[in-house]
Amino acid sequence: MISIKGLRVTYHGERRSVEALRGVSLDVRQGEVVSVVGESGSGKSTLLLALLRLLPYGTSVSGQVFLDDKDVLELSDEEFRKLRWCKIALVPQGSMNALTPVMTIGSQIAEPMEVHLDLDKVEAKRVAASLLEEVELPVHFSSRYPHQLSGGQRQRAAIAMALACNPNYLLADEPTTALDVIVQAEIVKLLLRLVRERNMGLLLVTHDLPLASGLSDRIAVMHDGAIVEEGESLELIESPQHRHTKALIAALKKLEVES
Repeated sequence: MISIKGLRVTYHGERRSVEALRGVSLDVRQGEVVSVVGESGSGKSTLLLALLRLLPYGTSVSGQVFLDDKDVLELSDEEFRKLRWCKIALVPQGSMNALTPVMTIGSQIAEPMEVHLDLDKVEAKRVAASLLEEVELPVHFSSRYPHQLSGGQRQRAAIAMALACNPNYLLADEPTTALDVIVQAEIVKLLLRLVRERNMGLLLVTHDLPLASGLSDRIAVMHDGAIVEEGESLELIESPQHRHTKALIAALKKLEVES
């Protein structure tokens, strides 16, 4: 289980400091989908970066982040490198930016296995081909470059790369951004299937409340760096308690009426 307890993150600038996370606590279990929903600037992406220890140098971090029985904030860089990719992996926002333009898709999926699992190139490429099939891409796409794929295909490739070292937990940062509605639905369906088949925990951050409600077992609403409400997906949508959650749902209903 990922167990976040009282996580605080502060960015320090030349003129002022900004507290991006203010005492965030949240659990994610294997086989479960948890979405963190909030507007831009609410702290969602900072949360993922903190979990992966990818925050800029000099950022202040306090609290606890347990990955199974280990507090990742207390581990050395070398100790945590053994967990990143193998225990916890990221599907970053913007697949075109996440994929290296000068490497083939197959090489990019294989690389984490060569680095973290010590697989030779032949075996890593073989596993990469099977991962392409798992995310419903043709095996021959392994020889293609990112610019030769559509947005939805690139997103599937980014998911395959995150799965390369068979992690227990997947972090997804706005995984359907800039995709059309049909492709969004396909990516959501793929993520759900992978979570169930692999018994992974999925922590999704998004501004898209309908996406979160359709995908998640639980939803946490984030506002101004804090989780203001958390609950079972259906219950939270039907009976919101916090004023910010109510405002998000009211805005969604207004859009539905206008459309």
